[in-house]
Amino acid sequence: MLSGSITSAARRGKQCGWSIAWPPGGSGPAERAELPVVVVLHGRGNDHASAFSRRYLALDRFLASVVAGGTAPFALASIDGGETYWHARDDGEDAGAMVVDEFLPLLAGHGLRTDRIGFLGWSMGGFGALHLARTLGPERVAAVGAMSPALWHHFKDTAPGAYDDAEDFADVDLMGRQDDLAGIAVRIDCGRGDPFLAASRDFVHGFEARPAGGFQRGDHDRGYWRRMAPAQLTFLGSALEAPANVSA
Repeated sequence: MLSGSITSAARRGKQCGWSIAWPPGGSGPAERAELPVVVVLHGRGNDHASAFSRRYLALDRFLASVVAGGTAPFALASIDGGETYWHARDDGEDAGAMVVDEFLPLLAGHGLRTDRIGFLGWSMGGFGALHLARTLGPERVAAVGAMSPALWHHFKDTAPGAYDDAEDFADVDLMGRQDDLAGIAVRIDCGRGDPFLAASRDFVHGFEARPAGGFQRGDHDRGYWRRMAPAQLTFLGSALEAPANVSA
């Protein structure tokens, strides 16, 4: 694990912590060089450390387990995105641009492959992962995994502060835009007791080919996300290992 911070221009000068977790098997630069990376986007009320905290998701431990079980090795990396739902806002803050324009170059500077990446997120970060995957497209994104993505049908139903206004919501709404994820491996999981279940089901049903994942017993909480983590990481690792296919 390596951690640090940056002053993000895209987030209007905010100090943003970040962490990178490599799987076991080599601690030197040579062993870690050229590994693919999955960028992990946190939920509302969380920060980059939530992905790796032993009291929260502990994704680095799940990464070690799936790699030991035969999944091709890759790294996980997370950064503080605030609570602006990972997209450009009227006040000039843009956590999504921070990921693309500031965090990915930082990861490349640590020897990770950033030409073809994966995204993983939960809740607000699940929306963010799908949004950024759609924005970058299959030329850059191999796979995206979303756990309990924060999706709504209408602006009036959204959480306070998630969007600037109805126009902002319409600009980045994912419903009806599933074709924008064509060529990207997609996995979506949502608990049957989750408030986002109905919207998540409708989003999944809008794909021409049903994404991986499903709707399992569980709520909108870390217990459910930890149960889904091994399957999500295995899915992402397999997709990163597969040859690129942007014609789908």
